[in-house]
Amino acid sequence: MSEANIERLISRRLRDLRKARGVTLDDLASQTGFTKGYLSKIENGKKVPPIETLSRISSALNAEIAYFLRDEEEDEAGSDSVSIVRAHERRPVARGGSAFGYAYESVAHKRGHKSMEPFVFTFPEEFRDDVSFSHGGEEMIFILSGMVDFEVDGKSNILSAGDCAYFDASIRHRGRAIDGEATALVVIYQPDRDRGDA
Repeated sequence: MSEANIERLISRRLRDLRKARGVTLDDLASQTGFTKGYLSKIENGKKVPPIETLSRISSALNAEIAYFLRDEEEDEAGSDSVSIVRAHERRPVARGGSAFGYAYESVAHKRGHKSMEPFVFTFPEEFRDDVSFSHGGEEMIFILSGMVDFEVDGKSNILSAGDCAYFDASIRHRGRAIDGEATALVVIYQPDRDRGDA
C-alpha cells in the first residue's frame, strides 16, 4: 500500500471510529490535548500523524494504533491467532519527509486485539530542539543497524546494533542517527488499555 493510501486509510478510519464512538472533534481535542484544527487536518488527509499522536488518539478512542493501519479485510483476518506480515506488506506510518523526520513501518498491522504495537523505525540524523515524545505504556527499542544517540528524560545514551532500551514511555524521549542511517525495532506496550472492537 502506498504512503498516500496509508494517509487516506488513517484519515478515514479516524473519522469513522470517532463518529461510531459518538465523539466530536471538540471532545477528542480535549481528551488528547491536540487542537480541533489539527485533528481535522488528520481526518481530511492533510496531516500524517506521528506514532505518539496516533497513540494518544487511539487511547482516547479506546482503540489500538494498528486499527488505523488496517483496512476492513484485515480487520476480518485480524482475529486469527497468528498474524504474518511479509517484508513487502509493512505499512508506512510516517516517513522521513514528515515534520519530525522519523520513519515508522508497522509490522503487525494485520493482528487485531493486541497489547503491543511493533514498528521498524528509522531515526532522523538531527534532533529538532522542540521535538520529543511521550505517551502511555512502556516502550522497547532494539537497535537493528547503525548507531543512535537516544535521549530519555534528557539523558543521552549511545546505542549500537544489538543494544536495547526499555523504559516508561511517559518519560520524554527521542533519538537521532549518528554517522549514517540507523534503524530499530520499536515495540510500544500498553497493558492497561481496555480494548474494544477497534
